[in-house]
Amino acid sequence: MIDASAVIHETAIVHPDAKIGPGVEIGPWSHIGAEVEIGEGTWIGSHVVIKGPTKLGRRNKIYQFCSIGEDCQDKKYKGERTFLEVGDDNVIREHCTFHRGTVQDQALTKVGSRNLFMVNVHVAHDCVIGDDCIFANNATLAGHVTVGDWVIFGGLSAIHQFGRVGSHAFVAGMAALNKDVPPYVMAAGHYAKPFGVNSEGLKRRGFTPEAISAVKKAYKLLYRQGLTVEEAMAELTALAAEEAAVQPLVDFLKQNERGIVR
Repeated sequence: MIDASAVIHETAIVHPDAKIGPGVEIGPWSHIGAEVEIGEGTWIGSHVVIKGPTKLGRRNKIYQFCSIGEDCQDKKYKGERTFLEVGDDNVIREHCTFHRGTVQDQALTKVGSRNLFMVNVHVAHDCVIGDDCIFANNATLAGHVTVGDWVIFGGLSAIHQFGRVGSHAFVAGMAALNKDVPPYVMAAGHYAKPFGVNSEGLKRRGFTPEAISAVKKAYKLLYRQGLTVEEAMAELTALAAEEAAVQPLVDFLKQNERGIVR
C-alpha cells in the first residue's frame, strides 16, 4: 500500500506488499522489499536497499547505499522470520548496515529515535539502541549489544558481542570495548579503560551541578577506592537514595555479568 502523497522515483523498485506512508520520498534505484513499513515523512536516497520484516518510523533520513533490514551475519541464522524496528527522526548516512535479529535472542534488532549514524556504521543482529545517540564514522556494534540513551561512539570504535553501554557514556575514537561501559563513564583505548565522567555532556543535557557532583562521587567509589563492584554497591545505593541521577548507574551494575571497563 502506497500513500498517494508519497514520491517514488520511476527507477525505484517497491514491493506491492510494502507500506509507504504519507510524504515519503524514495530516490532512484532504491529497492524496498516485502514486509517493509516506512513511516510518514521519511526520505530515502538513491541505491538504498530495505528488506523486511522491517518497520521504520516517521521522518527518518536514509542516505545512499545503505542496507537496512538485511539477513544477519550469524552462522546460526537459517532464514527464520526476524525483525528490525527503527524509531523516528534518525539520520542514517551513507553505507550504513542494520541487520535483523536472530531467534536465539528476541528475533529483533531495535533502534530508538533521534540518533545520528555517520558513514559506514554497522548495527548487527539483536542490538538494542536507545534515543539521541551519535555513532561516528565506522563505529561497529557486534551482535546482541545494548546501548542506552545519549551515548556517543567515536570513529572506528567497536564493541564485543553482548556488550552494554549505559546512558550518557562516551566511547572515544578507535576504542575497543570487551567489557561493559557504565552510564556516564568515558572510555578510551584498546582495550578500553575508564577516563572519568562525561561531565560536559551532562551539563549540555541539563543535569544540575548537584547531580553531576553525585555522579562524580559515584565514579570515585567505583574506580578510585580499590573496591570491587560488589563492595561498592552498598555505598552507591545509599548515594542513589540521595541523588536520583546515580540510580541508573546502580541499576546498570546490578545487571553486571561480563564485567565493566577497569
